Amino acid sequence: MDNMNLEKDNDIIKDNGSIFESLNKHNNTDEINIEKYSISILEFQNIQLSNVTLIDIRETDEYQYGFIPGAINIVWRDIEKEVHSIEKNKPVIVYSQKTDERDYSINVVQFLRSQGFEAKYLNGGYIKWILSEMDKVNIEEKNKDIELSIRKKFHKQLFSKFAKAINTYELLQPGDKVMVCISGGKDSMLMAKLFQELKKHNKFEFDLEFVVMDPGYSQANRKVIENNANIMNIPIKIFESDIFDAVYDIEKSPCYLCARMRRGHLYHYAQKLGCNKIALGHHYDDVIETILMGMLYGAQVQTMMPKLHSTNFEGLELIRPMYLIREDDVKKWRDYNKLYFLQCACKFTEECVSSAPDNTTSSKRMEIKELIKTMKQTNPYVESNIFKSVENVNLKTIIAYKSDGVKHSFLDEY
Repeated sequence: MDNMNLEKDNDIIKDNGSIFESLNKHNNTDEINIEKYSISILEFQNIQLSNVTLIDIRETDEYQYGFIPGAINIVWRDIEKEVHSIEKNKPVIVYSQKTDERDYSINVVQFLRSQGFEAKYLNGGYIKWILSEMDKVNIEEKNKDIELSIRKKFHKQLFSKFAKAINTYELLQPGDKVMVCISGGKDSMLMAKLFQELKKHNKFEFDLEFVVMDPGYSQANRKVIENNANIMNIPIKIFESDIFDAVYDIEKSPCYLCARMRRGHLYHYAQKLGCNKIALGHHYDDVIETILMGMLYGAQVQTMMPKLHSTNFEGLELIRPMYLIREDDVKKWRDYNKLYFLQCACKFTEECVSSAPDNTTSSKRMEIKELIKTMKQTNPYVESNIFKSVENVNLKTIIAYKSDGVKHSFLDEY
């Protein structure tokens, strides 16, 4: 895996010219003089942010998932062409996900200083900042505010749609024992709180287990997840696996393999806990993006189902109670409560370059997000139309379809 990443890094350095020519030359902290160019979290907390330019150099999707208030997003590879847009009369502070000797924030700072900027990078990056913010929280008061926001300000956008999905798709029955799967991101954490709120309504008896699988998180990433669960009063059970180590050397589709392995581990653990249902935090936007991705990249019409029976684990059912909730509303709830989550806590997003040198993202889902956003400018109903398209399938106008693995043609009954 390391060799593969170095080859990719070298290609990127060639394409981006002078900024990162020295990237592979600086392999130890003495050469790049980290301390000289860094600012500690404690120093950062005492700075008036209006007096500095704060630049988040992570990928755009990571930035959109959560950032330090006041930060602008200039992806590390774009610094050279965007340098003219940065104010020269202010000191510049750069940050990324974390900081070590292979982090691009160091090279960005070196480039900015060569252009006459007073520039430093935030030592420890975004993760360390999140942990420092969590240390300030009054947990009891914070959780009260979070729960109140679900009952009042965001009731219509979040809880009502959560309850509607459960009723519409018959996701819960009396006596169910649900394993609520928490990845540590905004969606699954919100799902846990919505389940807790539903439980308080006590319309019928069902049980909940809040479960986090640790596939090999770094100590800092796991701490973020544990702290958020504590702040939000979610009594999580953590079980460990070695999935990250198992897929780390896989060059082709490691994320797909990781997802499959994680699902298997979750099903096994659900059986161990005596659960009959597993809840995942996929939302409305995940659904419509999946529909479009299947058509454009998979040459098939299919959707992410609100519930389905496990084919390999008898008696287990997967449910998606966030099915009707919009991602923008989740973000608004997150930002209103000043909550900070990680987009993905895996080794690949931390250590790998996640985009190509020509600025095309490697994330097909991000491409689809942008496509839907563009289409919405001319058609405000495009999102609901995509969603409804898989509810309004007319089999008489379909050339062929599959049922239980068997392909049927319109010619069969023509």
